[in-house]
Amino acid sequence: MSIESQREAVIRGLILYLGEKIEDLFKDYQIYGDDDAAAVQGALTTLVLCIFVVGKAGSEEQRQVGIAIEGTEVLFGVPNVTLTCAYLMGLIYGLELNYPKKLKYTSEVFQKIFLEQEDGNKTMSSKVHDLMVSLHA
Repeated sequence: MSIESQREAVIRGLILYLGEKIEDLFKDYQIYGDDDAAAVQGALTTLVLCIFVVGKAGSEEQRQVGIAIEGTEVLFGVPNVTLTCAYLMGLIYGLELNYPKKLKYTSEVFQKIFLEQEDGNKTMSSKVHDLMVSLHA
């Protein structure tokens, strides 16, 4: 298992640990043929803010990752989920978007623990504060 696969597993596990749903941030698609690729493009039009992972069926290594915002593919071809999460945070700040409400705690961890963008101790939720204490123990 590569380091990038391990990092992706940690991010997906973090979402579960915080009591949120992985599918609220990630959409995974398997492509078997051209019809499936068209179906993925159609599915993206219904998404508000998410990271989508597209892989060829039967091949774990031929995956590409992208970001959809308000039904529009804004980025595609990123080689891994971890880097895409960083790009998503940049897009959220650069475009002044709101975090997904269903991912309140995950967004807070990214912002206050990973990116250290605010003095988290002042306004950190108890769930995220407990995680931070555990990480620093």
